[in-house]
Amino acid sequence: MIDTVKVSEAQRKSRRNRNIALGLVLAALVVMFYLITLAKIGGYWN
Repeated sequence: MIDTVKVSEAQRKSRRNRNIALGLVLAALVVMFYLITLAKIGGYWN
């Protein structure tokens, strides 16, 4: 039999906020790499 861990409402909210923050950081990195790639291909940087 598997025992499940009870997660409090505060822990659930904290986990959700952390996941949202991590998602935003990852999205920002993707946009940054995309813009750097466009700048290099476009010839803005030699």
